Formats: sequence, C-alpha cells, structure tokens
Amino acid sequence: MKDLSLMLATILALGIAAQWLGWFLKKPAIIFLLAAGLLLGPTFHVFNPDELLGNLLFPVISLGVAVILFEGALTLNLPEIKNHGMVVTKLVSIGVVITIAITAFAAWAIMDLSFPIALLFGALVCVTGPTVIVPLLRSVRPNRAISNILRWEGIIIDPIGALLVVLIYEWIIAGHSPLIFAKVIIIGLALGFAAAFALATALKKQWIPEYLQNVGTLACVLLIFSISNALAEESGLLTVTVMGMMMANIKSLHTDDIVDFKETLSILIISLLFILLAARVNFQGFVQMGFGGIAVLLIVMLIARPISVWVCALGSPLSRNEKLLISWIAPRGIVAAAVSSLFVLKLQLGGNQEADILVPMVFTIIIGTVMLQSLSAKALAIKLGVAESASNGVLITGSQPFAITLGKSLQENGIEVLIASNQYQQSQRARMAGLASYYGNPVSEYADRKLNLIGIGHLIALHSREEENLLAALRYRNEFGKENVYRIRIEHQEQDGEIHRDDWQSPWLFGKDISNAQLQESLNKGAAIKLTTLSEAYTWEQYQSDNAQNIALYALDKKGELHIFSSASNLKPQKGWKIAALVIKAEEKARKKAEDRLENLS
Repeated sequence: MKDLSLMLATILALGIAAQWLGWFLKKPAIIFLLAAGLLLGPTFHVFNPDELLGNLLFPVISLGVAVILFEGALTLNLPEIKNHGMVVTKLVSIGVVITIAITAFAAWAIMDLSFPIALLFGALVCVTGPTVIVPLLRSVRPNRAISNILRWEGIIIDPIGALLVVLIYEWIIAGHSPLIFAKVIIIGLALGFAAAFALATALKKQWIPEYLQNVGTLACVLLIFSISNALAEESGLLTVTVMGMMMANIKSLHTDDIVDFKETLSILIISLLFILLAARVNFQGFVQMGFGGIAVLLIVMLIARPISVWVCALGSPLSRNEKLLISWIAPRGIVAAAVSSLFVLKLQLGGNQEADILVPMVFTIIIGTVMLQSLSAKALAIKLGVAESASNGVLITGSQPFAITLGKSLQENGIEVLIASNQYQQSQRARMAGLASYYGNPVSEYADRKLNLIGIGHLIALHSREEENLLAALRYRNEFGKENVYRIRIEHQEQDGEIHRDDWQSPWLFGKDISNAQLQESLNKGAAIKLTTLSEAYTWEQYQSDNAQNIALYALDKKGELHIFSSASNLKPQKGWKIAALVIKAEEKARKKAEDRLENLS
C-alpha cells in the first residue's frame, strides 16, 4: 500500500473497528489493535510505516503521545486520590516504586541492560490504565472492593507512571549531567505551570468562546509542547504532563468538556498510533530477546505485582483471596506501548545501542499480561469466590418523578439503585431522597468513564422521550444482556409509528399496556408502591385477582434476587416471594372499572 492517504484512512478504520470489537466482546481493545498492526506490518508486509511516513513518523508519534499524556494528566485530581481508599493511594505511590524497582532489577540481571535503561523499562511497564482494566472488570465482574481498587488504580496510575517515565528519560538523555537535567526539569515545570495558569485564566474568564475551548486547548497543548522542545530538547512531554496535572487541580476550573473532547481525540490517536507502532515491530527483536523476556514477564506478573499488592494492602480489610485476584489483574496498556515506542525512536536517533531491545520487551509484557489475564481472570475470580454472584442493582434513566419513587422502593428492599438524568433538578431530588445519582447523559462518553456500574445488572429506561429510552436500551444491552434491559412505553404511541426493528427491541416495562403517562398520572392521584408477601394461603393467582387494577412492578424471590415485570416476563412467583405494585387509590379504581364496563358494552 503506497498511497499515504489511503494507508492512514485504512489504519484509522481498522483502529475504530478494533475498538468496537473490544467493546462488543468486553475485552481490551489493545488485543485487536495489536493483532491488526502485527498482521499488516511484520506478518504480511502490507505497509511499512517508516517507509511511507518517512520524516513525518517521529512528529506524528510525538504529537500523538503529547495529547495522550496531557489527557491522562488532566484526570489526576490530587485531593481525590485519598477519597479512593488507602490501598489505592499506596498502590499508586509505594506500589509504583516497588514495581519499578523489582522490574528494573530483573531487566538488569536477566537481560544485561544498563541500569538507566533497565530503570526506564521498569517505569514503562508499571502502569495499567483504564483502557485495559475497565473491559476486564466488565468481563470478570469481581466484587465491589476489588473492582473499585483496580478501576481507580488504573485511572490514577497512568499520569503518575507517564511522569516518572518522562523524568527517567530526561535523566538518560542528559547524559547524567546535573546541569542539562536541571535545565530540562526547570523549563518543563516553568512552561507547564505558566501554560496551565494562562489557559485556566482564559477559560474561567470566558475569554475563549465555548465553541473554541476544546480546539483552543488542543492548539495550546501542541504549541507549548513544540516551544518547550525548541527551548530544551525533549522537555515537551514533561511540560504537557505538568500542564495537565496543574489544570486538573486548579479550583473552580471545570475541565469536564475538555476531558471529553481529549478522550475522543485520544481514542482516534491511540487507534492510529497503536497499529502504526505494532506494524513497526521487528520479529527479529523477539528472537534477539530470547527466553529472557519471558523470564522478566513472569517476574513482573508473579513477583513484582504480588509483592506490591500485599505490601500496599497491609492493614486493609481485604481478604486473602481478594488480594490474590488483585495481584493477578494488572494488564499493561496503550500508554506503555506508545511512550516506549516514542522513546525508543528518540534513543535510536541518539545512537543508544540498547534501545532496540526495549520495544520487544515492552510488547512482551503487554501481550503476556493482557492475554493471560483476560483469559484466566474470570475463572480465577470464581474459583477464589470473589466474583459477584449476581448483579442485582438497577440503573434507572429518566427525569420523571416516578423514577425516584421506584428507586426508593427498590432501595428500601435491598436493591442497589443508581439514578441517571441529564436534568440537574432530577439528580438533586434523587440525592435528597437518599439515592445514588449521576448528573449527565447516560449514553455519553463521559458516562462511559464516570458512571460506576459495579453491582448494577439491570436498566430501567423511564425517560419521557422514546428516543432517549431506545438509545439507553441499545447502549446497555451489551453491558447487562438484552434480557435485563427494559424501557417504558410512551403514551399515545401508535403501532405504526414505533421503531420496529427486531434487533432494537427491548421488553416494555410492567407490560405492553402500561405507559409512562399512565404511571405519572397515577402517582399524581395518590398511588403508592406497596409490597405484598405471597404465602400458601395467599397465592400469586389470588394476588392477581385481588389487584387487577394495580400495576405489578417487580418481585423479589426468596434469595432477594430481583425480577422485573415486563411484556416479555413469564413470572410465576411462589410462596415467600414479595410483589411490589403501584397501588391505585379506590376512586381511581372505580373510574377504571366504569371505563372497562363502558368499553365492554360498546
């Protein structure tokens, strides 16, 4: 493939396809990105990035990594680290040091690398990252304690690990000269602080119109990166990392929209970069590395990670089996691949003879941890007894009062509830009612990053607009399974006006004849949710006969598992089950009976 534009378009399309495949199969996208790059590059020699990009290769990778590091650093809010528990705080501080030290020693002793390069290798592979952790957690579904620790470790450790890599690299290229190293550090810190302060001031004072804030931030990041490199060679990555960390910790600066934009951009960049980087891999490097690379991988997985976890978990309430699973799950991600490939390019240009071995070593760690842990983590979690027995919780989307009423009833009966609404007042009412709430669009990228679905296994879409409910159902059917996704029918929907694609359908909440308007109207007229326990004397059939005018909402079996009534449900509750229904007031029941009689007469 000799056409540059065709090559880049093809790589981008393959990258997005790999991202989708990772989402669909609930596996880290890095597996499929890596496979695409290795097949197109060293396996079938469809294209050679060095040959086709030429002098553009280094700038493209440099600018891409700069954006990735800035986006990662922009999520590092230092005061929030303590809020995620003692174990997480220790893992991203003490744990990082332990991992780097053991990994660097293994690389130095086994691979005969010099101490500086071994230290750089240790820093490169100390990070996990949310892009590989989150898909694994969705597949494995460990208990809440494990999920929270691994999720937040992945989010926080990315920028910390990247900053350490940059500092170690700067020390290497400075030739151990304190003056050169000091110059790089001073320029990186000074420019990073100055750029963060200037940009934050411009954003807070609205000097930049809203529609230019995202692209303006991107332009500023790339400009500062280039200026920093011009003032002190290779200081740009430190500058943008510091800039991102500073902006994340400036009070009253709202960076959510910028993070959303940068994350979208990062997906594009990562998809493009990773296939390019994998296509550059030389299989001869793996041969040269030999079994030493496998030995280092085993030390990283079986010695460095467990020691780090067990030291950091001292004094915590984690059980032995929980520590074992956390020790096993630590897949290395895209940041390690991108940053390592960039620095190897730079070291090669500087004539460093050891640089060639770094890429196959890093890719061995990435491939080994991702593949082995993806294939075995779920079985291990079940074996250790630390997997969720059932995701019984409910995500309720919508801004109607009935959503909060239903949420309170579920929570009072031991079901975890999360209310997601893009209306602030609804989110506030949910919080006032004691319910966990998420303010924002539940089908947005921001929700993918921020919405904590640990323990959640059902979707109840209660929005007043059919389009919103359909989007939510389509988004979460792969997450929870299509049999656990429900949406409410909207009042006055005509049969021929509904979206009828079979592959888009989800069960109608509480039955095909129950509408959103009907629920709200009944609630306004004094209806309330009441619970009834079935017994031998009071069977399900008797309950149905006595409550023909009421609306059955959900049932709890003897084990406390949730069953939601819908157009697709065929529930036959037994003795000991609890039935929750929307009980309509007596006068409303009388009116409905009269309407039914008139309808029968006509």
